[in-house]
Amino acid sequence: MIGENLLGPEPTLLAPDADVTAALAAGTDPEQVVRAHPDSPLAWAVLADRAAAADDEIGAYAFARVGYHRGLDSLRKAGWRGAGPVPWSHEPNRGVLRALYALRRGAAAIGETHEVERLTEFLNGADATAIAAIEAE
Repeated sequence: MIGENLLGPEPTLLAPDADVTAALAAGTDPEQVVRAHPDSPLAWAVLADRAAAADDEIGAYAFARVGYHRGLDSLRKAGWRGAGPVPWSHEPNRGVLRALYALRRGAAAIGETHEVERLTEFLNGADATAIAAIEAE
């Protein structure tokens, strides 16, 4: 494919987080899911989404910040070295990408413009389709 970086890092593909996914799909309160799985970026992202929907900007930002750090931990454990694709198409990656998006949204809500720019670059570098996919959900 023209323009493809053949020397770039391989995509990072996280392992499924079946317990968290099942609990959230069953309608378990996100706070309970976070308590049971505090290392899950998806659980923190869902908690951030709920806070944002309730107009709790500071809470949403804080929950998203934790999800962001849990996401970085997950990526690093999977071999990610700070750059490279994290495809949205791989379902287990969506929790990390949603946490990044939630933090970006939270940063915008509190006027942290440099963080918004940095997270936009991060998301676009991970998967250029992620922002649109999350916003379409």
